[in-house]
Amino acid sequence: MTAGETIRGLLELTRPINVVAASVLTFIGAFVAGGVTAEPLAVIAAIVATGCAVGAGNAINDYFDREIDRINQPERAIPRGAVSPRGALGFSLVLFVGAVALAITLPVVAIAIAAINLIALVAYTEFFKGLPGVGNALVAYLVGSTFLFGAAAVGNVGPAVVLFVLSAIATLTREIIKDVEDITGDREEGLNTLPIAIGERRALQVAAGLLVVGVIASPVPYFLEYFGSAYLLVVIPADAVMLYAALESFDDPTAGQSHLKYGMFLAALAFIIGRLSVIVPAAL
Repeated sequence: MTAGETIRGLLELTRPINVVAASVLTFIGAFVAGGVTAEPLAVIAAIVATGCAVGAGNAINDYFDREIDRINQPERAIPRGAVSPRGALGFSLVLFVGAVALAITLPVVAIAIAAINLIALVAYTEFFKGLPGVGNALVAYLVGSTFLFGAAAVGNVGPAVVLFVLSAIATLTREIIKDVEDITGDREEGLNTLPIAIGERRALQVAAGLLVVGVIASPVPYFLEYFGSAYLLVVIPADAVMLYAALESFDDPTAGQSHLKYGMFLAALAFIIGRLSVIVPAAL
């Protein structure tokens, strides 16, 4: 492999789209908490720390999953030879160090969230991924906690708690669907994921049920007056996309989990618009 192919492989290990998405969620957490203009340096530190941590977690996940990926995802960087297992491990450690260095500049609550998340990222693949539902729940917590981390970075966690719960539910749904998609390779490696433990259809029913709970709860930020009515105008279409994706996953898990991600991005946009609909009129 050439140096360019190796660099490309290292970048792929981080899952750039996931890094950007998590960083945006951290920004949203800070934005909803009202700290973007008050604590800009803290917000920047939190965003970059999130990006480093997510990239590190994805890289170390590929390191531990390299044998499974030879079956499920042979085009990934390690299976195709662009990055060696040792190189992936070293790269993840560098990113983890960067995340820690930035996180320790933030308030105590943010440091505590970062410490818990870093431990969870390392432990996920090695200890929890193969436990039915446990690994899924851990990933859901990690994604949802980006809202908490951003809010904690500016010293106001309260408004982000509901967003954390809603995001965690949607992520848990998608993780279960992804396990259905990956069931062949997981069986080959002897993992006991939720679809393997209780059956594919029942796992999809659990995922759909969780999502229905999240959709029902999605207006809560509006009723708590964290967001204005514009939030509902965007979150309702997001709910519709996610519900459609959950139903689609019964026939095509790959398409279902992909479309569910689009709905989640739209929901994240609803959080921004909802917050703007509160602060813009107040500033006029």
